[in-house]
Amino acid sequence: MLRVRHVQEGETGLMMRDEGTVADIVSVREGLQIVTVWMRSGALERAVHYTDTMPLLSPGDVVNLNVTAMKLRLGSGGFHIVISIRNRKSDHHVASKPSNGHIMKLKYTPMQRSVFAIEEPASSFHSVFQGDMNLEGMPVLLGELHSMLPVVMCWLRYRHQQRKSSDRALEVAYIMTDGGALPLAWSEHVAILENMEWLKTTITYGQAYGGKVEAVNKYSALVAAKHIVKADISVVTMGPGIVGTNTRYGFSGLEVGELVNAVYALGGIPVVIPRISFADPRIRHQGISHHTLTALQLAARCPAVVPLPLLEAKESAVVQKQAQNLQLHRIVGMPSPSIAEITEAFSMYPQPITSMGRELSQDPAYFQAICAAADCANQLHNPLG
Repeated sequence: MLRVRHVQEGETGLMMRDEGTVADIVSVREGLQIVTVWMRSGALERAVHYTDTMPLLSPGDVVNLNVTAMKLRLGSGGFHIVISIRNRKSDHHVASKPSNGHIMKLKYTPMQRSVFAIEEPASSFHSVFQGDMNLEGMPVLLGELHSMLPVVMCWLRYRHQQRKSSDRALEVAYIMTDGGALPLAWSEHVAILENMEWLKTTITYGQAYGGKVEAVNKYSALVAAKHIVKADISVVTMGPGIVGTNTRYGFSGLEVGELVNAVYALGGIPVVIPRISFADPRIRHQGISHHTLTALQLAARCPAVVPLPLLEAKESAVVQKQAQNLQLHRIVGMPSPSIAEITEAFSMYPQPITSMGRELSQDPAYFQAICAAADCANQLHNPLG
């Protein structure tokens, strides 16, 4: 195994590589294969292979692998990443879906690729982005964790079914930031939601890529959701994977505050999904997580709507005390959905929904907070509904 020497303080990086032989194809979805590989050590391990720039793998293919995250025991989902296919030459660099775009993502890395961005001059929507644009009061749900996305979508669908109305379900655009996983294809939740046709579209911006719509930054992504996609509401989270360093500022969820500013500046309604837990053993994540509090106190310079579920008395007291530090923002008390209702909503989804390894029964406040925020956004979109 090739291993770059151990990183000392101030050095720039560490990458570990290894080689494996594809044993079996576990699953295939748009843009991604999951395979098992025989490592040179004799171990059978899992790897993810992105097919937007490389051909599909077959058993027997010899692949170069980035094994860094697994070797460092990080939360990579338990997968190595395929870098290249060693035993193929002719089709190695053939892209599955050639792009006519001229906007680069993963810029100045060996993996950079061109995408066709919604704003670029060749786009039929280029003129939309020439002048000042306004979100016209569109509610935008802002979440720190990717696991919030399926909860929001299940709850919105459940509420729609409850109404027993002939009205269509809310049309939702999902915007994925570049704070976590960069390829949209990595998200199994997005693949499921697209297959179920619960999302009107997906938008990726910054260095994130693979959305049905590609955008350069958060502002144009939000404008696209409103004026190109014609979504009723948008949900914005990073992709799977969150960075935390147990410091006040060193975590990727700080971007929620920056997103508040962007939505507000564009005339939308930023609705922050609070990260609430009474099951997390870490003190800094008890009640309203310090991630939510810091993003709203430090990074958000504009007011956001912060829905808080009405929990049982002791838990509500903790949450309400913490919320006193959010004077800039509009705190909205929301009825707390019952565990039975959320369970019924989740029954429509084909996979278990967990966060930080915990399911609904283990951390009910986390899921209740997300559903309460979705209810709030729904009401803001349709005040008379």
